[in-house]
Amino acid sequence: MIIIGFIIGIIVVAGISLLVGVYTIGPTQRGLLTTFGRVQRLGNQTTSDDERLRSSLESDEEAARYCYPLVRVIQPGGPYFKWPWQRLKTIDMTIQTTDITWDPDKQQDAIESVTKDNLTVNLGGQIRWRPCERNLYAFCFGVYHPQAHVMGYFVSALRDRIATFSKEGEAVGVEGISINDLRRNLSSINHYMEEACRKTAARYGIEFDAALITTIDPPKEVDEALASINTTTNNVAAAISQAKAEADQRLKLAEQAVEIAENEATAQATPILELSATLAEINRNGGRDALESYVRNATLPLREKAAQTVVLV
Repeated sequence: MIIIGFIIGIIVVAGISLLVGVYTIGPTQRGLLTTFGRVQRLGNQTTSDDERLRSSLESDEEAARYCYPLVRVIQPGGPYFKWPWQRLKTIDMTIQTTDITWDPDKQQDAIESVTKDNLTVNLGGQIRWRPCERNLYAFCFGVYHPQAHVMGYFVSALRDRIATFSKEGEAVGVEGISINDLRRNLSSINHYMEEACRKTAARYGIEFDAALITTIDPPKEVDEALASINTTTNNVAAAISQAKAEADQRLKLAEQAVEIAENEATAQATPILELSATLAEINRNGGRDALESYVRNATLPLREKAAQTVVLV
């Protein structure tokens, strides 16, 4: 009886183990199996064998530092089976959004950064990210808190970009970059951050989907001063535009007045020129006597206005 009970106990334990060992993987999940704490690997392959991951790093030294083993990733589906001494780790692969102010150690409303003209600004925005399926070892086992690592790297790269930002086409050392220049170039800053963070997949097992810096604000104590400066600048620009419009209008009127005066002078000179041609023709054909007779007898409107008539032969 003791032997039969022992056998039955073994069968019951084995059945429970089989039932407990059956699992499935959701459509947005990936799974990793560990045996006595060691994750299942793909032979001796490492991230150095993945060209996409290796190319995102800047040097061979960096590639050697962030060399992780490639692991066996369990795809969505099932049922799958695992032994009692194995543990399943599931990873959510959906795109997640994190505010750039997130910090596991403190609460903050904005990220502070210093611009080229030594103005402290407050930055706000979000990043969209997800685990890198090709490098889940780094995400699960490579660093203690991969999201915190990525946020620290992102904030460091963002502060460096803000501090060294130059307008397109200008030298890096040029002075005078203001908060308005940064605001007008938000899209280029976001694009730069996306490019700068491509290496996080090889370093921390996290892929960036997008970087969305949405606000660049000055400190509260200088916000009103900047608003006043912007208002004054807009007013000056409006006054300059109005003065230019008035000057252009006056210049146009002056050009029209000159044209009218030229037309009037031409109108008055034309009869004189025609009369001169007529008198010259009479003198050429009839001589001086015919010319004096014509002048004496002709009704000339211009003669009435003249004090004397001078005839040149």
